[in-house]
Amino acid sequence: QVQLVESGGGSVQVGESLTLSCVVSQDIYPDTWLAWFLQAPGKERKGVAAIYTGNGNTAIPDGLKGRVTISRDPAKNTVRLQFNRVKPEDSGMYYCASRAGAVWSNIFQASTYEHWGQGTQVTVSS
Repeated sequence: QVQLVESGGGSVQVGESLTLSCVVSQDIYPDTWLAWFLQAPGKERKGVAAIYTGNGNTAIPDGLKGRVTISRDPAKNTVRLQFNRVKPEDSGMYYCASRAGAVWSNIFQASTYEHWGQGTQVTVSS
């Protein structure tokens, strides 16, 4: 059974750093794109970062480059999302999602992801 379990959410202040973690089932970890999506209230899920577990290739939207880092820890079947200098617009539910294989196309299209975690809530306040 595929499982993705997020952790690390909570309340943070504007300008602080934040790290979210996603632990992924061993059976899918070796060859999958793992992505983080943010869903703010009343809005669609949008991609924040993605990483291919096979070789560590990453994808980050232009608007978040320099402020977001995604990394993997194969020994722990874990992917981490790090924010520097969080902003109020970073608030919302963060979901970890997976899709099999190395194909790069539509990397931040939520409908292409097969498995999802339950999410972890982040609230950024000033």
